[in-house]
Amino acid sequence: MKHYIGIDIGSTCAKTIVMNEEARVLYRLLQPTGWSSVDTARTIRKNLEDLGVDLSESPVVATGYGRVSVPYADKQVTEITCHGRGACYIHGDRLLTVIDIGGQDTKLISVDNGMVQDFIMNDKCSAGTGRFLEVMANTLALAPEELCRLAAQGGGVSINSMCTVFAESEVISLIGRGETKENIAFAVVDSIVKKVVSQAGRLKLGETVCLTGGLCEFDYLRKSLSKALGVEVQADPEGCYAGAIGAALQARKVEKRKGEEVT
Repeated sequence: MKHYIGIDIGSTCAKTIVMNEEARVLYRLLQPTGWSSVDTARTIRKNLEDLGVDLSESPVVATGYGRVSVPYADKQVTEITCHGRGACYIHGDRLLTVIDIGGQDTKLISVDNGMVQDFIMNDKCSAGTGRFLEVMANTLALAPEELCRLAAQGGGVSINSMCTVFAESEVISLIGRGETKENIAFAVVDSIVKKVVSQAGRLKLGETVCLTGGLCEFDYLRKSLSKALGVEVQADPEGCYAGAIGAALQARKVEKRKGEEVT
């Protein structure tokens, strides 16, 4: 059986998807990226070989932060393209707006039948990203998913700084004056939502808005985004793998050869 492989090495997690010729997902692999994308790529290769995937015959497309660290990839494709196509695979080919809150950046992507039409990307600072959420959760001695659950029980507090360093100082001040974890957690999620909404104001929303990436299963975040945007934001557990799914779909279009990065 011929396999088509998409590898999405993000700054926090690495996702791998293996498809068959009918574009059905056969295997899903998820692991922390760790400090070295090169080591992560080696581990992925070994895991694929253990599954019986013949990399000498199977086209591989790499995407994400560490896509250049996959020497056995036949092509490197930007995460903008891959998240757009992966989201269409999950939510259906239609006018989509994809919200991807990644570890290092937040992307809003307009997609029409699998083709990227426009995008907005925040990559100058970590405000509104998964890293922002992680830093604030660590400050509160919580896991990110715990912070989002607590946020649903809070309110009445805001974080004004858009800089992660200064925002962390605000959180420490709130802790010092005895504010509850629930209220601080609410302020953290609210800050992320406001950042996304600010970006969305520069992009026309499609008929369907969906959340992809590692935060797509954080239901309170999804609900908060829905309320702030005035539209139901959809999420699916497969959304975590959207970039890798898009890369695997790209792999179905390439031969076993080295290629150039495409957008």
